[in-house]
Amino acid sequence: MGAQLRVYKRRIKSVTATKKITKAMEMIAASRIVKAQRQVAASTPYATELTRAVTAVATGSNTKHPLTTEVDAPVRAAILLITSDRGLAGGYSANAIKAAEQLTEQLRGEGKEVDAYIVGRKGVAYYGFRERKVTESWTGFTDNPTYADAKKVAGPLIAAVQQDTAEGGVDELHIVFTEFVSMLTQTPVQNRLLPLSLEKAAEESGTKGEILPLFDFEPSAEDVLDALLPRYVESRIYNALLQAAASKHAATRRAMKSATDNAGELIKSLSRLANAARQAEITQEISEIVGGASALADATAGSDK
Repeated sequence: MGAQLRVYKRRIKSVTATKKITKAMEMIAASRIVKAQRQVAASTPYATELTRAVTAVATGSNTKHPLTTEVDAPVRAAILLITSDRGLAGGYSANAIKAAEQLTEQLRGEGKEVDAYIVGRKGVAYYGFRERKVTESWTGFTDNPTYADAKKVAGPLIAAVQQDTAEGGVDELHIVFTEFVSMLTQTPVQNRLLPLSLEKAAEESGTKGEILPLFDFEPSAEDVLDALLPRYVESRIYNALLQAAASKHAATRRAMKSATDNAGELIKSLSRLANAARQAEITQEISEIVGGASALADATAGSDK
């Protein structure tokens, strides 16, 4: 076997092994998407009903509360960015980071300081490489988040909202994550969690245009909102984590399918080159045999004379 043919066969073997790996990763990601979709569907009704309750309390009272009251001159905002712990998902994390960068520039253009809270190693690495300050970060659960993870993330954010800005608190809380639209479409979105926009909340909860009933609050509307604040933030963050996880698995599946298809095309191309090299070797061997036989025949004919 010629040297060129050995090179082609070695490359075909290597690409075939890579193709098996990418195909396995594609199948794993596809199986995880189904579970993530079910979790998103299960968490959405709770978040919707909680938003409906907050809307009812805010509409039925005149209480000023960080959950529903706009600050006259906000000076600081927090951004929670949700990325992935792992790569091999195409532009999934890069697109979320880009959306967060755009939101950061917009808030700074409005004269607000921005505190960054990051979920996922990709986002942490991005900010760390650029030596940007990260107020707090969390890693290790982006593929399969739980409600306990959402509570862990929500804790410092709720504390920052309830704290005075002079002591490091924030006036606004924004979240940037990738929304799962379909198996083929995942879109980075920017949502303001706090203060809650009542009009948008009514639209999300399906109460826009409805006449809400009157409520009596005990012990007070403020105490009710204090109780609802952590639940609302936790449920929204949990839903965002699930949406992001489903989007990541879909992006991984798409990227691995593309890698598998490319590997298949490369194997076909290398096989053609290997066949051509083998044919060239065979042609050369035949030429050498024919040439040797012709030389032997000429030598024999000369000796007979």
